[in-house]
Amino acid sequence: MRRSVASSCLSKGPQGKVEPLRSSLAPAPILPIHASPEQPFNLGGSDVADTQSGVTDLKVEDGIAIVTVNNPPVNALGAAVRDGVAARMREAAADPATEAVVLICAGRTFFAGADITEFGKPPKGIPLGELVTLIEDMPKPVVAAIHGTALGGGLEMALGCHYRVAVPSARVGLPEVKLGILPGAGGTQRLPRIVGVERALEMITSGEHVPAPKAKEAGLIDELAPEEGLRQAALDFAKRLVAEGKGPRKVRDLSDKVEAARGKPEVFADFAKANARRFRGFEAPAACIEAVKAAVELPFEQGIAKERDLFLKLVAGTQSKAQRYVFFAEREVRKIPDLPDDTPTLPVNSVGIIGAGTMGGGIAMNFLNAGIPVTIVEMKQEALDRGLSVIRKNYEASAAKGRLKPEDVEKRMSLITGTLDFEALSTPDLVIEAVYENMDIKKDVFRRLDKIAKPGAILASNTSYLNVDEIASVTSRPESVIGMHFFSPANVMKLLEVVRAEKASKEVVATAVKLAPKIGKIGVLVGVCYGFVGNRMLAERQREANRLVEEGAMPWDVDRVLYEFGLPMGPFAMSDLAGLDIGWSRETSKGETLREKLCEMDRRGQKTGAGFYDYDANRKATPSPIVEQMVLDHSKQKGITRRQISDAEILERLIYPMINEGAKILEEGKAIRASDIDMVWINGYGWPVYRGGPMFYADTVGLENVLARMEQWEREIGPEFRPSDLLRRKVEAGETFTGAA
Repeated sequence: MRRSVASSCLSKGPQGKVEPLRSSLAPAPILPIHASPEQPFNLGGSDVADTQSGVTDLKVEDGIAIVTVNNPPVNALGAAVRDGVAARMREAAADPATEAVVLICAGRTFFAGADITEFGKPPKGIPLGELVTLIEDMPKPVVAAIHGTALGGGLEMALGCHYRVAVPSARVGLPEVKLGILPGAGGTQRLPRIVGVERALEMITSGEHVPAPKAKEAGLIDELAPEEGLRQAALDFAKRLVAEGKGPRKVRDLSDKVEAARGKPEVFADFAKANARRFRGFEAPAACIEAVKAAVELPFEQGIAKERDLFLKLVAGTQSKAQRYVFFAEREVRKIPDLPDDTPTLPVNSVGIIGAGTMGGGIAMNFLNAGIPVTIVEMKQEALDRGLSVIRKNYEASAAKGRLKPEDVEKRMSLITGTLDFEALSTPDLVIEAVYENMDIKKDVFRRLDKIAKPGAILASNTSYLNVDEIASVTSRPESVIGMHFFSPANVMKLLEVVRAEKASKEVVATAVKLAPKIGKIGVLVGVCYGFVGNRMLAERQREANRLVEEGAMPWDVDRVLYEFGLPMGPFAMSDLAGLDIGWSRETSKGETLREKLCEMDRRGQKTGAGFYDYDANRKATPSPIVEQMVLDHSKQKGITRRQISDAEILERLIYPMINEGAKILEEGKAIRASDIDMVWINGYGWPVYRGGPMFYADTVGLENVLARMEQWEREIGPEFRPSDLLRRKVEAGETFTGAA
């Protein structure tokens, strides 16, 4: 089975070194030929071999050559496909009876991107850039017939064609930026010539998949075809071209839309400024902007050379390696060693949720979005009404922003039933408990569920920390109990930790894992331990954040370092956002920690206008002189002599203990692989994708450096820094956690 990634020119050499696919990014086209009576079209027959004609086919109908590609499942642009298309184009060019060409794909999609099975192997076949140029230099008009998706190299192939016809459901895009690279077969040079500079900048830097109707409005698609009549529509379009005497129309020769931006550097500066927040920390978007700027300011061949130079710099960098690692890690996370793909699963056609609070309501929205009916149970009518109202307001807010149609709001709300009757949970296929994080309360809930839930129903806890095995032990069916830890806000965050209880059946585990993508989540299977993977590692970071503040840093120093590292916010800003009084009460407070002292002063976070920071009416944070003095007094009370702490030490003290804890998690078998841990942190805690996750980051800085620091802190501070045995073994063996850095 071939898999595809929407990238145009990525490959690796024999030693795994990332390289471009041969000269697909050459400064000038390899086949720079132009048809004329004096110089006929160069077929390149000696340069391009048809290595597997079985994936391509050529038929001539009424003077139109129809080149069909059939490389299931997604017509990935592997060497056999590239060589086959090149050979068919040469045949069509040489056939005097052929007046135009239609390029179409069989199966469910047009070219969906590069063939990722070629990654890590020596390059072979005609490079994609050469193939695009060969098509563009055809002496006869070439029409791309698009259905499904035309992504990355697939869209670059379509841009090499002279005309494009698509069905309305088709989508096109250049998503290479999501892999930390840029389109490498001329995409940054051709797209602005056809859709304009501003639209090209948005498409290339976002990697968005543009629906065919919008692509037609932008000029990227020439004609929309009936959903079931693409082949005939493309054939008719080609015949009209011939009848009207229209020959090849090379995108590279179009100039009016790039000329409109020439001499206007503010176009690029303004775009970068407007998207600064979205691009923060990423290298690829800036390179994409520079490449499009080259399309405006330089001749086409020089623009291609600039694109190549930028691509090579990106592909050799750590960010691209990290983003490509994440791409594969997201797919690897679905593979469970003892759960093959054919493991039976249980039907989940209805869901019950206990608790209509922030978490319960957010969880419900995931299932409503997937069209699965939800019954949500509360103890009091007021709480139930409030919860349902919040769900509706969330949907209405999405509709106001154009993300949902008004009728979709009503459709989703029609799928939810609110009730105070616990017995209503006797019919759902899956019941999720989302009550207060207290073991006694959760046990009581599961005892009640055990009595009324139908046989075979999955009973899930949304606990963030607690022992799922202990929860399961109070039921008569522990094989049906599992943890499903959603992250707040549950309707937004992509992560779902699927907690595998000791006695949970394989069918129950497989059902939860496969349910995750259906409700828009990335499900990561984890084992039972306090805090599972994410919160267990987070506890290490929080301990050191608190300790650093006692030793000499200020809360805003710690937060700034993590923000500059790429995280959305630091631990103290996050605490203010969540509320410092979560789990705190005045009756039990001992006033020993900074958090307790702040709560006793009614500085409980953003909601009270003050916490670790002071907040204005718009909740904009500023460092608080009150907190600064409180921190100084706190250190003095604890007998700690404060010192200057560098940003580098702050970062290492926050991150390295997390990495060490991740190694312990792997050692204990609580996570299947290091990349699963990274998926937890990227999708649940906002770890920057361009740093690949904590375990990938450990590999980039060197495990020997992490080990040396942990050993140093164990000597100087205490046993909590004791390095894991796995970390030691990896260093001794010269190995890494991920093998990808």
